[in-house]
Amino acid sequence: MAVDTRAEVKAIARYIRMSPHKVRRVLDQIRGRSYREALIILEFMPYRACGPILKVLRSAVANAEHNNGYDPASLIVSTAYADQGPRLRRYRARAQGRAYQIHKPTCHITVAVAPEIEE
Repeated sequence: MAVDTRAEVKAIARYIRMSPHKVRRVLDQIRGRSYREALIILEFMPYRACGPILKVLRSAVANAEHNNGYDPASLIVSTAYADQGPRLRRYRARAQGRAYQIHKPTCHITVAVAPEIEE
């Protein structure tokens, strides 16, 4: 199963309010799979990260179909990764007038699809 990386079409979702570590665990399952397989996997996985990833995957396939004229059935998830975004810092009141910092992580999800090359 070979993929032409020059023909990659990608979509990016930025500032998703989720830990990149938790998003990567889902992305590892769909990387290298066909579009149809990835859709099925994301539909039935029990993780909250599946929602935003599904949205980005559909966007990447729509970009490939509309901008490059690719057939969605022939597309493969060639690249999928999650980078860390800025952390939201919040404070919680603690004993004796102290403030305790809480970090709320964000991430940027990138999914690229490419047509499968038949050998």
